[in-house]
Amino acid sequence: MLDLLIKNGLVFDGLGTAPVRRDIAIQSGQIVNIAPSLSMDAHKIVDATDLWVTPGFIDIHTHYDLEVEIAPGLSESVRHGVTSVVIGNCSLSVAIGAPQVLADIFQRVETLSHRLIEKWLQKSVSWQTPKEYLQHLQQLPLGPNVAVMFGHSALRAHVMGLERSLTAQPNAKELQIMKDIAAKALLSGFIGISIDMFPWHLMSGEWSGCTIPSQHAQYKEYAMLANLCRQHDKVFQVTPNLQRLASFWEIFRMSIGKRPLRLTVLSALDAVHDRKLWRVFAPILFFWNRIMRGNVRFQTLTEPFTIYSNGPVTPLFEEFACGVKLNGCNSREERQILWTSPGFVSQFRTDWCNKWRRSFHRQLENMEIVRCPDETWQGLSFAEVARKRQQDPLDFFIEALQLYDIDLRWVATGANDRLEPRKAMMSHPHILPGFTDAGAHVRNLGYYDGALSLLKQAVVTKFMKPEIAISRVTGEPAQWFRLDTGVIKIGAKADIVIINPNALNQPISPQIEVFDPVLDGEPRMVKRGSEEIIQAVYIRGIKVIDQGKVSKRLGQQQLGTVLFTKS
Repeated sequence: MLDLLIKNGLVFDGLGTAPVRRDIAIQSGQIVNIAPSLSMDAHKIVDATDLWVTPGFIDIHTHYDLEVEIAPGLSESVRHGVTSVVIGNCSLSVAIGAPQVLADIFQRVETLSHRLIEKWLQKSVSWQTPKEYLQHLQQLPLGPNVAVMFGHSALRAHVMGLERSLTAQPNAKELQIMKDIAAKALLSGFIGISIDMFPWHLMSGEWSGCTIPSQHAQYKEYAMLANLCRQHDKVFQVTPNLQRLASFWEIFRMSIGKRPLRLTVLSALDAVHDRKLWRVFAPILFFWNRIMRGNVRFQTLTEPFTIYSNGPVTPLFEEFACGVKLNGCNSREERQILWTSPGFVSQFRTDWCNKWRRSFHRQLENMEIVRCPDETWQGLSFAEVARKRQQDPLDFFIEALQLYDIDLRWVATGANDRLEPRKAMMSHPHILPGFTDAGAHVRNLGYYDGALSLLKQAVVTKFMKPEIAISRVTGEPAQWFRLDTGVIKIGAKADIVIINPNALNQPISPQIEVFDPVLDGEPRMVKRGSEEIIQAVYIRGIKVIDQGKVSKRLGQQQLGTVLFTKS
Protein backbone atom coordinates (compact mmCIF):
# COMPACT_ATOMS: atom_id res chain seq x y z
CA MET A 1 0.00 0.00 0.00
CA LEU A 2 1.24 3.48 -0.86
CA ASP A 3 1.94 6.04 1.80
CA LEU A 4 0.54 8.88 -0.30
CA LEU A 5 -1.26 9.26 -3.62
CA ILE A 6 -1.64 12.74 -5.12
CA LYS A 7 -4.32 12.66 -7.83
CA ASN A 8 -5.39 14.91 -10.68
CA GLY A 9 -2.77 17.63 -10.13
CA LEU A 10 -1.18 19.70 -12.88
CA VAL A 11 2.40 18.48 -12.47
CA PHE A 12 5.43 20.67 -13.12
CA ASP A 13 8.55 18.51 -13.35
CA GLY A 14 11.02 21.29 -12.47
CA LEU A 15 12.80 21.04 -15.82
CA GLY A 16 10.82 23.72 -17.62
CA THR A 17 8.67 21.40 -19.71
CA ALA A 18 4.95 22.11 -20.08
CA PRO A 19 2.92 20.80 -17.13
CA VAL A 20 0.70 17.74 -17.52
CA ARG A 21 -2.11 16.34 -15.42
CA ARG A 22 -0.81 13.33 -13.54
CA ASP A 23 -1.18 11.19 -10.44
CA ILE A 24 1.89 10.77 -8.23
CA ALA A 25 2.46 7.70 -6.06
CA ILE A 26 4.74 8.02 -3.04
CA GLN A 27 6.17 5.21 -0.92
CA SER A 28 8.87 5.39 1.77
CA GLY A 29 9.65 9.02 0.94
CA GLN A 30 10.17 8.45 -2.78
CA ILE A 31 8.11 8.95 -5.91
CA VAL A 32 7.46 5.44 -7.16
CA ASN A 33 5.04 6.08 -10.01
CA ILE A 34 3.71 8.91 -12.15
CA ALA A 35 0.85 8.30 -14.58
CA PRO A 36 -2.29 9.91 -16.01
CA SER A 37 -4.41 7.77 -13.72
CA LEU A 38 -3.36 5.50 -10.87
CA SER A 39 -5.74 3.17 -9.06
CA MET A 40 -3.72 2.09 -6.07
CA ASP A 41 -4.44 1.79 -2.38
CA ALA A 42 -2.84 4.45 -0.21
CA HIS A 43 -2.91 5.48 3.43
CA LYS A 44 -3.58 9.03 2.27
CA ILE A 45 -5.13 10.20 -0.99
CA VAL A 46 -4.95 13.90 -1.87
CA ASP A 47 -7.19 15.32 -4.57
CA ALA A 48 -5.15 18.01 -6.35
CA THR A 49 -7.80 18.87 -8.95
CA ASP A 50 -7.34 22.50 -10.10
CA LEU A 51 -4.04 22.66 -8.17
CA TRP A 52 -0.41 22.73 -9.26
CA VAL A 53 2.07 20.14 -8.05
CA THR A 54 5.72 21.26 -8.14
CA PRO A 55 9.07 20.18 -6.76
CA GLY A 56 10.07 21.80 -3.48
CA PHE A 57 11.88 25.10 -3.97
CA ILE A 58 15.63 25.52 -3.50
CA ASP A 59 17.06 28.55 -1.69
CA ILE A 60 20.62 28.86 -2.97
CA HIS A 61 21.84 31.57 -0.60
CA THR A 62 21.04 31.31 3.10
CA HIS A 63 22.87 31.82 6.39
CA TYR A 64 21.08 29.23 8.47
CA ASP A 65 24.33 27.73 9.80
CA LEU A 66 23.59 28.64 13.43
CA GLU A 67 19.80 28.49 13.37
CA VAL A 68 19.75 24.96 11.96
CA GLU A 69 21.41 23.81 15.19
CA ILE A 70 18.70 25.41 17.34
CA ALA A 71 15.56 25.05 15.21
CA PRO A 72 16.40 22.56 12.43
CA GLY A 73 12.88 22.68 11.00
CA LEU A 74 13.67 26.12 9.47
CA SER A 75 9.94 26.73 9.31
CA GLU A 76 10.19 30.33 8.09
CA SER A 77 11.50 29.03 4.77
CA VAL A 78 9.54 25.79 4.59
CA ARG A 79 6.18 27.55 5.01
CA HIS A 80 6.87 29.22 1.64
CA GLY A 81 7.61 25.97 -0.19
CA VAL A 82 11.37 25.76 0.36
CA THR A 83 12.53 22.17 0.86
CA SER A 84 16.28 22.59 0.23
CA VAL A 85 18.70 25.29 1.40
CA VAL A 86 22.37 26.07 0.75
CA ILE A 87 24.33 27.22 3.83
CA GLY A 88 27.96 28.20 4.38
CA ASN A 89 27.83 31.22 2.06
CA CYS A 90 29.99 34.37 2.09
CA SER A 91 32.93 32.54 3.75
CA LEU A 92 30.81 32.02 6.90
CA SER A 93 30.70 28.48 8.19
CA VAL A 94 30.76 26.57 11.46
CA ALA A 95 32.35 23.50 9.89
CA ILE A 96 35.65 23.98 11.66
CA GLY A 97 37.00 26.12 14.47
CA ALA A 98 36.35 27.22 18.06
CA PRO A 99 32.67 28.06 18.71
CA GLN A 100 33.31 31.53 20.20
CA VAL A 101 35.55 32.50 17.28
CA LEU A 102 32.90 31.36 14.83
CA ALA A 103 30.23 33.29 16.74
CA ASP A 104 32.36 36.45 16.58
CA ILE A 105 32.75 36.01 12.81
CA PHE A 106 29.03 35.46 12.27
CA GLN A 107 27.30 37.83 14.64
CA ARG A 108 27.99 41.26 13.17
CA VAL A 109 28.17 40.24 9.52
CA GLU A 110 24.71 38.74 9.69
CA THR A 111 23.44 40.99 12.53
CA LEU A 112 22.30 37.93 14.43
CA SER A 113 20.58 38.20 17.78
CA HIS A 114 22.71 37.88 20.90
CA ARG A 115 20.14 35.37 22.14
CA LEU A 116 20.60 33.23 19.04
CA ILE A 117 24.38 33.33 19.46
CA GLU A 118 24.09 32.41 23.15
CA LYS A 119 21.75 29.53 22.38
CA TRP A 120 24.10 28.24 19.71
CA LEU A 121 27.15 28.48 21.98
CA GLN A 122 25.31 26.49 24.65
CA LYS A 123 24.29 23.78 22.18
CA SER A 124 27.35 23.75 19.92
CA VAL A 125 28.93 20.35 19.53
CA SER A 126 32.65 19.87 19.38
CA TRP A 127 33.41 18.43 15.96
CA GLN A 128 37.04 18.37 14.98
CA THR A 129 36.89 18.11 11.20
CA PRO A 130 34.61 19.22 8.36
CA LYS A 131 33.67 15.58 7.78
CA GLU A 132 32.56 15.24 11.40
CA TYR A 133 30.49 18.42 10.97
CA LEU A 134 28.59 16.89 8.06
CA GLN A 135 28.06 13.73 10.10
CA HIS A 136 26.70 15.91 12.90
CA LEU A 137 24.29 17.67 10.52
CA GLN A 138 23.02 14.29 9.34
CA GLN A 139 22.01 13.48 12.92
CA LEU A 140 19.84 16.61 13.32
CA PRO A 141 16.05 16.45 12.81
CA LEU A 142 16.38 18.52 9.64
CA GLY A 143 13.26 19.96 8.09
CA PRO A 144 14.51 20.93 4.64
CA ASN A 145 17.48 19.33 2.93
CA VAL A 146 20.77 21.13 3.54
CA ALA A 147 23.66 21.54 1.11
CA VAL A 148 26.83 22.95 2.65
CA MET A 149 29.51 25.31 1.36
CA PHE A 150 32.87 25.32 3.17
CA GLY A 151 33.53 28.82 4.52
CA HIS A 152 36.96 30.35 4.01
CA SER A 153 36.78 32.67 7.05
CA ALA A 154 36.32 29.70 9.37
CA LEU A 155 39.15 27.81 7.67
CA ARG A 156 41.58 30.73 7.80
CA ALA A 157 40.89 31.50 11.47
CA HIS A 158 41.25 27.82 12.39
CA VAL A 159 44.59 27.35 10.65
CA MET A 160 46.23 30.70 11.39
CA GLY A 161 44.55 31.59 14.68
CA LEU A 162 42.07 34.46 14.74
CA GLU A 163 44.58 37.26 15.32
CA ARG A 164 46.94 36.24 12.51
CA SER A 165 44.00 35.54 10.19
CA LEU A 166 43.05 39.20 10.58
CA THR A 167 46.52 40.73 10.49
CA ALA A 168 48.87 38.56 8.42
CA GLN A 169 49.31 36.28 5.42
CA PRO A 170 49.77 32.52 5.80
CA ASN A 171 53.21 31.03 5.53
CA ALA A 172 53.82 28.12 3.16
CA LYS A 173 53.02 25.53 5.82
CA GLU A 174 49.74 27.20 6.78
CA LEU A 175 48.71 27.55 3.16
CA GLN A 176 49.35 23.84 2.62
CA ILE A 177 47.32 22.95 5.73
CA MET A 178 44.43 25.08 4.43
CA LYS A 179 44.64 23.33 1.09
CA ASP A 180 44.65 19.88 2.69
CA ILE A 181 41.68 20.63 4.97
CA ALA A 182 39.67 22.21 2.14
CA ALA A 183 40.39 19.29 -0.20
CA LYS A 184 39.23 16.80 2.44
CA ALA A 185 36.11 18.91 3.02
CA LEU A 186 35.22 18.75 -0.67
CA LEU A 187 35.84 15.02 -0.75
CA SER A 188 33.68 14.49 2.35
CA GLY A 189 30.61 16.11 0.77
CA PHE A 190 30.76 19.91 0.85
CA ILE A 191 29.32 21.24 -2.39
CA GLY A 192 31.91 24.00 -2.72
CA ILE A 193 33.90 26.76 -1.04
CA SER A 194 32.81 30.31 -0.29
CA ILE A 195 35.09 33.33 0.04
CA ASP A 196 34.28 36.95 0.85
CA MET A 197 35.85 40.21 -0.33
CA PHE A 198 33.01 42.52 0.72
CA PRO A 199 34.56 45.27 2.90
CA TRP A 200 31.49 45.88 5.09
CA HIS A 201 31.48 42.41 6.63
CA LEU A 202 32.99 43.03 10.06
CA MET A 203 33.89 41.12 13.20
CA SER A 204 32.25 41.34 16.61
CA GLY A 205 33.87 40.46 19.91
CA GLU A 206 37.51 41.20 20.68
CA TRP A 207 38.23 42.22 17.08
CA SER A 208 35.05 44.24 16.65
CA GLY A 209 35.14 46.45 13.56
CA CYS A 210 37.87 44.50 11.80
CA THR A 211 36.94 42.89 8.50
CA ILE A 212 36.37 39.11 8.65
CA PRO A 213 39.26 36.68 7.94
CA SER A 214 38.49 35.86 4.30
CA GLN A 215 38.92 39.51 3.31
CA HIS A 216 42.53 39.54 4.48
CA ALA A 217 43.64 36.91 2.00
CA GLN A 218 45.58 37.71 -1.14
CA TYR A 219 45.04 36.41 -4.66
CA LYS A 220 47.30 33.37 -4.21
CA GLU A 221 45.15 32.05 -1.35
CA TYR A 222 41.85 32.65 -3.15
CA ALA A 223 43.21 31.06 -6.34
CA MET A 224 44.34 27.96 -4.43
CA LEU A 225 40.77 27.45 -3.16
CA ALA A 226 39.27 28.17 -6.59
CA ASN A 227 41.56 25.58 -8.18
CA LEU A 228 40.47 22.99 -5.63
CA CYS A 229 36.86 23.62 -6.62
CA ARG A 230 37.79 23.35 -10.30
CA GLN A 231 39.64 20.05 -9.73
CA HIS A 232 36.69 18.55 -7.83
CA ASP A 233 34.02 20.21 -10.00
CA LYS A 234 32.56 22.04 -7.01
CA VAL A 235 31.00 25.50 -6.68
CA PHE A 236 33.11 28.55 -5.81
CA GLN A 237 31.05 31.38 -4.30
CA VAL A 238 32.45 34.88 -4.00
CA THR A 239 31.33 38.37 -3.01
CA PRO A 240 33.49 41.01 -4.78
CA ASN A 241 34.99 44.09 -3.14
CA LEU A 242 33.09 47.04 -4.59
CA GLN A 243 35.74 49.43 -3.29
CA ARG A 244 38.60 47.60 -5.00
CA LEU A 245 37.89 47.14 -8.69
CA ALA A 246 40.92 44.85 -8.99
CA SER A 247 38.90 42.23 -7.11
CA PHE A 248 36.72 41.78 -10.21
CA TRP A 249 39.80 41.09 -12.33
CA GLU A 250 41.02 38.59 -9.74
CA ILE A 251 37.68 36.77 -9.80
CA PHE A 252 37.77 36.68 -13.59
CA ARG A 253 41.33 35.27 -13.58
CA MET A 254 40.35 32.55 -11.12
CA SER A 255 37.36 31.51 -13.20
CA ILE A 256 39.07 30.96 -16.54
CA GLY A 257 40.95 27.74 -17.24
CA LYS A 258 40.99 24.57 -19.32
CA ARG A 259 38.14 23.38 -17.14
CA PRO A 260 35.74 26.25 -16.34
CA LEU A 261 35.18 26.98 -12.67
CA ARG A 262 31.58 26.73 -11.49
CA LEU A 263 31.49 30.22 -10.04
CA THR A 264 28.59 32.08 -8.44
CA VAL A 265 28.94 35.80 -7.74
CA LEU A 266 26.92 38.20 -5.56
CA SER A 267 25.00 39.95 -6.80
CA ALA A 268 23.07 41.32 -9.77
CA LEU A 269 20.84 44.13 -8.53
CA ASP A 270 19.15 47.26 -9.85
CA ALA A 271 20.71 49.71 -7.37
CA VAL A 272 18.84 52.88 -6.41
CA HIS A 273 22.12 54.80 -6.15
CA ASP A 274 23.09 53.91 -9.75
CA ARG A 275 20.15 53.35 -12.06
CA LYS A 276 22.32 52.16 -14.96
CA LEU A 277 24.31 49.55 -13.07
CA TRP A 278 21.94 46.65 -13.73
CA ARG A 279 22.53 46.95 -17.47
CA VAL A 280 26.18 45.85 -17.18
CA PHE A 281 25.38 42.32 -15.99
CA ALA A 282 24.10 40.94 -19.31
CA PRO A 283 27.14 42.03 -21.40
CA ILE A 284 29.55 40.93 -18.66
CA LEU A 285 27.97 37.49 -18.54
CA PHE A 286 27.87 37.25 -22.34
CA PHE A 287 31.59 37.91 -22.50
CA TRP A 288 32.38 35.70 -19.51
CA ASN A 289 30.30 32.66 -20.45
CA ARG A 290 29.96 32.86 -24.23
CA ILE A 291 33.24 34.39 -25.38
CA MET A 292 35.54 33.14 -22.61
CA ARG A 293 33.53 29.92 -22.08
CA GLY A 294 33.14 30.38 -18.35
CA ASN A 295 30.51 28.84 -16.12
CA VAL A 296 29.41 31.82 -14.04
CA ARG A 297 26.09 32.49 -12.36
CA PHE A 298 25.27 35.79 -10.70
CA GLN A 299 22.49 35.80 -8.11
CA THR A 300 19.62 38.27 -7.80
CA LEU A 301 16.84 38.96 -5.34
CA THR A 302 13.35 38.45 -6.76
CA GLU A 303 11.83 41.45 -4.98
CA PRO A 304 12.72 44.96 -3.80
CA PHE A 305 15.75 44.93 -1.51
CA THR A 306 14.14 46.65 1.48
CA ILE A 307 16.05 46.86 4.75
CA TYR A 308 14.70 47.87 8.16
CA SER A 309 17.02 49.64 10.60
CA ASN A 310 16.99 50.52 14.29
CA GLY A 311 18.26 54.08 14.53
CA PRO A 312 22.03 54.06 14.03
CA VAL A 313 22.28 50.26 14.38
CA THR A 314 22.04 48.92 10.87
CA PRO A 315 24.12 46.99 8.34
CA LEU A 316 23.62 49.94 5.97
CA PHE A 317 26.01 52.00 8.11
CA GLU A 318 28.88 49.50 7.82
CA GLU A 319 30.04 51.14 4.59
CA PHE A 320 31.36 54.34 6.22
CA ALA A 321 33.68 54.93 9.18
CA CYS A 322 31.31 56.68 11.59
CA GLY A 323 28.64 54.09 10.92
CA VAL A 324 31.11 51.33 11.72
CA LYS A 325 31.83 53.00 15.07
CA LEU A 326 28.13 53.31 15.89
CA ASN A 327 27.48 49.66 15.03
CA GLY A 328 30.42 48.68 17.20
CA CYS A 329 28.90 50.19 20.35
CA ASN A 330 27.34 47.77 22.81
CA SER A 331 24.79 50.14 24.33
CA ARG A 332 22.83 53.33 23.90
CA GLU A 333 25.12 54.99 26.43
CA GLU A 334 28.21 54.17 24.35
CA ARG A 335 26.57 55.64 21.26
CA GLN A 336 25.65 58.82 23.12
CA ILE A 337 29.25 59.23 24.23
CA LEU A 338 30.31 58.79 20.61
CA TRP A 339 27.81 61.38 19.34
CA THR A 340 29.04 63.95 21.87
CA SER A 341 32.74 63.31 21.28
CA PRO A 342 34.60 66.17 19.54
CA GLY A 343 34.18 66.20 15.79
CA PHE A 344 32.06 63.06 15.52
CA VAL A 345 28.87 64.71 14.21
CA SER A 346 30.89 66.70 11.70
CA GLN A 347 32.68 63.54 10.53
CA PHE A 348 29.39 61.67 10.30
CA ARG A 349 28.05 64.40 8.02
CA THR A 350 31.19 64.20 5.85
CA ASP A 351 31.01 60.41 5.66
CA TRP A 352 27.31 60.52 4.79
CA CYS A 353 27.84 62.92 1.90
CA ASN A 354 30.81 61.03 0.46
CA LYS A 355 29.67 59.40 -2.78
CA TRP A 356 32.77 57.23 -3.26
CA ARG A 357 31.61 53.71 -4.22
CA ARG A 358 28.63 53.70 -1.93
CA SER A 359 26.10 50.87 -2.15
CA PHE A 360 23.40 52.46 0.01
CA HIS A 361 21.78 55.48 -1.64
CA ARG A 362 21.48 57.62 1.57
CA GLN A 363 18.54 59.52 0.07
CA LEU A 364 16.65 60.87 3.07
CA GLU A 365 13.53 61.40 0.96
CA ASN A 366 13.50 57.62 0.38
CA MET A 367 14.05 56.62 4.02
CA GLU A 368 10.73 56.23 5.83
CA ILE A 369 10.16 56.37 9.58
CA VAL A 370 8.32 53.21 10.66
CA ARG A 371 8.21 53.62 14.43
CA CYS A 372 9.18 56.46 16.72
CA PRO A 373 8.29 57.89 20.16
CA ASP A 374 7.06 60.93 18.25
CA GLU A 375 4.18 59.25 16.46
CA THR A 376 3.61 62.25 14.16
CA TRP A 377 6.77 61.24 12.28
CA GLN A 378 5.58 57.73 11.47
CA GLY A 379 4.91 57.02 7.82
CA LEU A 380 6.90 60.04 6.69
CA SER A 381 10.38 60.22 5.23
CA PHE A 382 13.15 61.98 7.11
CA ALA A 383 13.14 64.66 4.41
CA GLU A 384 9.39 65.24 4.82
CA VAL A 385 9.65 65.68 8.58
CA ALA A 386 12.64 67.97 8.13
CA ARG A 387 10.66 70.19 5.76
CA LYS A 388 7.83 70.46 8.29
CA ARG A 389 10.35 71.45 10.94
CA GLN A 390 12.13 73.79 8.50
CA GLN A 391 15.41 71.96 9.09
CA ASP A 392 18.16 70.71 6.84
CA PRO A 393 17.28 67.03 6.22
CA LEU A 394 20.70 65.69 7.22
CA ASP A 395 20.79 67.83 10.38
CA PHE A 396 17.36 66.47 11.30
CA PHE A 397 18.42 62.87 10.57
CA ILE A 398 21.46 63.17 12.82
CA GLU A 399 19.38 64.81 15.55
CA ALA A 400 16.77 62.03 15.35
CA LEU A 401 19.43 59.32 15.60
CA GLN A 402 20.93 60.99 18.67
CA LEU A 403 17.60 61.66 20.35
CA TYR A 404 15.83 58.34 19.87
CA ASP A 405 18.62 55.85 19.12
CA ILE A 406 17.15 52.35 18.50
CA ASP A 407 13.65 53.50 19.48
CA LEU A 408 13.63 55.02 15.99
CA ARG A 409 12.89 52.36 13.37
CA TRP A 410 13.17 53.25 9.70
CA VAL A 411 13.14 51.50 6.36
CA ALA A 412 14.79 52.04 2.97
CA THR A 413 14.79 50.18 -0.33
CA GLY A 414 18.24 50.05 -1.85
CA ALA A 415 17.72 47.97 -4.99
CA ASN A 416 15.34 46.00 -7.22
CA ASP A 417 12.40 48.35 -6.71
CA ARG A 418 11.70 48.66 -10.46
CA LEU A 419 9.77 45.86 -12.12
CA GLU A 420 11.27 45.90 -15.61
CA PRO A 421 14.96 45.65 -14.57
CA ARG A 422 13.96 43.04 -12.01
CA LYS A 423 12.21 40.96 -14.66
CA ALA A 424 15.24 41.23 -16.96
CA MET A 425 17.56 39.89 -14.26
CA MET A 426 15.17 37.18 -13.06
CA SER A 427 14.83 35.86 -16.61
CA HIS A 428 18.51 36.04 -17.60
CA PRO A 429 19.82 32.48 -18.16
CA HIS A 430 23.05 33.18 -16.26
CA ILE A 431 21.49 34.97 -13.27
CA LEU A 432 19.95 32.67 -10.68
CA PRO A 433 17.02 33.89 -8.56
CA GLY A 434 18.28 33.61 -5.01
CA PHE A 435 20.29 35.81 -2.64
CA THR A 436 17.55 35.76 0.02
CA ASP A 437 20.04 35.77 2.95
CA ALA A 438 17.43 33.70 4.82
CA GLY A 439 18.43 33.30 8.44
CA ALA A 440 20.59 36.41 8.47
CA HIS A 441 19.80 40.02 9.41
CA VAL A 442 16.70 38.74 11.19
CA ARG A 443 15.69 42.21 12.45
CA ASN A 444 16.46 43.88 9.13
CA LEU A 445 14.99 41.74 6.36
CA GLY A 446 13.04 38.58 5.61
CA TYR A 447 12.94 37.24 2.06
CA TYR A 448 12.01 33.67 2.87
CA ASP A 449 9.47 33.58 0.03
CA GLY A 450 11.87 34.57 -2.75
CA ALA A 451 10.94 31.61 -4.98
CA LEU A 452 7.24 32.24 -4.56
CA SER A 453 7.73 35.94 -5.31
CA LEU A 454 9.23 35.00 -8.67
CA LEU A 455 6.27 32.76 -9.46
CA LYS A 456 3.78 35.46 -8.47
CA GLN A 457 5.42 37.98 -10.79
CA ALA A 458 5.52 35.46 -13.63
CA VAL A 459 1.79 34.81 -13.28
CA VAL A 460 0.76 38.46 -12.80
CA THR A 461 2.92 40.04 -15.53
CA LYS A 462 3.25 36.98 -17.81
CA PHE A 463 6.91 37.85 -18.44
CA MET A 464 7.80 34.19 -17.94
CA LYS A 465 5.85 30.95 -18.31
CA PRO A 466 5.02 29.38 -14.92
CA GLU A 467 6.91 26.19 -15.81
CA ILE A 468 10.05 28.25 -16.50
CA ALA A 469 9.68 30.26 -13.30
CA ILE A 470 9.30 27.03 -11.32
CA SER A 471 12.32 25.46 -13.01
CA ARG A 472 14.42 28.53 -12.16
CA VAL A 473 14.01 27.80 -8.43
CA THR A 474 13.95 23.99 -8.61
CA GLY A 475 15.54 21.93 -11.37
CA GLU A 476 17.83 24.62 -12.78
CA PRO A 477 19.74 25.47 -9.58
CA ALA A 478 19.74 21.77 -8.65
CA GLN A 479 21.41 20.95 -11.96
CA TRP A 480 23.95 23.78 -11.75
CA PHE A 481 24.84 23.08 -8.10
CA ARG A 482 24.63 19.35 -8.94
CA LEU A 483 22.16 18.49 -6.18
CA ASP A 484 19.91 15.45 -6.24
CA THR A 485 16.68 17.37 -5.75
CA GLY A 486 14.43 19.87 -7.50
CA VAL A 487 12.57 17.57 -9.90
CA ILE A 488 9.47 15.41 -9.96
CA LYS A 489 10.32 12.05 -11.50
CA ILE A 490 10.14 8.39 -10.59
CA GLY A 491 12.85 7.63 -8.05
CA ALA A 492 13.14 11.21 -6.81
CA LYS A 493 12.75 12.15 -3.18
CA ALA A 494 9.14 13.20 -2.55
CA ASP A 495 9.78 16.87 -1.77
CA ILE A 496 6.62 18.41 -3.21
CA VAL A 497 4.63 21.63 -3.04
CA ILE A 498 0.93 21.85 -3.87
CA ILE A 499 -0.11 25.32 -5.06
CA ASN A 500 -3.44 27.02 -5.58
CA PRO A 501 -2.77 28.91 -8.85
CA ASN A 502 -5.81 31.16 -8.39
CA ALA A 503 -4.13 32.71 -5.35
CA LEU A 504 -0.93 33.59 -7.24
CA ASN A 505 -2.50 36.66 -8.83
CA GLN A 506 -1.41 39.01 -6.07
CA PRO A 507 1.51 41.35 -5.33
CA ILE A 508 4.70 40.42 -3.53
CA SER A 509 3.98 39.98 0.19
CA PRO A 510 5.24 42.71 2.52
CA GLN A 511 7.69 42.00 5.31
CA ILE A 512 6.17 41.96 8.77
CA GLU A 513 7.60 41.84 12.27
CA VAL A 514 6.90 38.91 14.58
CA PHE A 515 8.23 37.94 17.98
CA ASP A 516 10.02 34.67 17.40
CA PRO A 517 10.18 31.90 20.02
CA VAL A 518 13.41 30.71 18.39
CA LEU A 519 14.92 34.02 19.54
CA ASP A 520 13.21 33.84 22.95
CA GLY A 521 10.59 36.32 21.82
CA GLU A 522 12.87 38.82 20.10
CA PRO A 523 11.51 40.47 16.94
CA ARG A 524 12.18 39.09 13.49
CA MET A 525 11.21 40.18 9.99
CA VAL A 526 9.29 37.45 8.14
CA LYS A 527 6.80 36.92 5.33
CA ARG A 528 3.23 35.75 5.49
CA GLY A 529 0.49 35.37 2.87
CA SER A 530 1.79 32.14 1.37
CA GLU A 531 -0.86 30.18 3.25
CA GLU A 532 -3.35 31.26 0.58
CA ILE A 533 -1.08 29.94 -2.18
CA ILE A 534 0.75 27.00 -0.64
CA GLN A 535 -1.85 24.34 0.05
CA ALA A 536 0.70 21.85 1.31
CA VAL A 537 4.43 21.16 1.54
CA TYR A 538 5.73 17.60 1.68
CA ILE A 539 9.28 16.65 2.62
CA ARG A 540 10.09 13.01 2.00
CA GLY A 541 6.38 12.45 1.43
CA ILE A 542 5.39 13.80 4.85
CA LYS A 543 3.16 16.85 5.05
CA VAL A 544 4.89 19.58 7.04
CA ILE A 545 2.82 22.60 5.98
CA ASP A 546 -0.96 22.55 5.63
CA GLN A 547 -2.34 25.92 4.41
CA GLY A 548 0.06 27.86 6.58
CA LYS A 549 -0.10 25.54 9.58
CA VAL A 550 3.28 24.16 10.56
CA SER A 551 3.31 20.49 11.53
CA LYS A 552 4.76 19.59 14.92
CA ARG A 553 6.87 17.02 13.09
CA LEU A 554 8.89 19.79 11.47
CA GLY A 555 12.10 20.10 13.44
CA GLN A 556 11.26 17.10 15.62
CA GLN A 557 11.47 14.29 13.08
CA GLN A 558 14.35 13.86 10.65
CA LEU A 559 12.86 14.62 7.23
CA GLY A 560 15.50 16.41 5.21
CA THR A 561 19.00 15.18 4.60
CA VAL A 562 22.43 16.60 3.83
CA LEU A 563 22.70 16.99 0.07
CA PHE A 564 25.99 16.01 -1.50
CA THR A 565 27.20 16.88 -4.99
CA LYS A 566 25.60 14.53 -7.50
CA SER A 567 28.10 12.58 -9.56
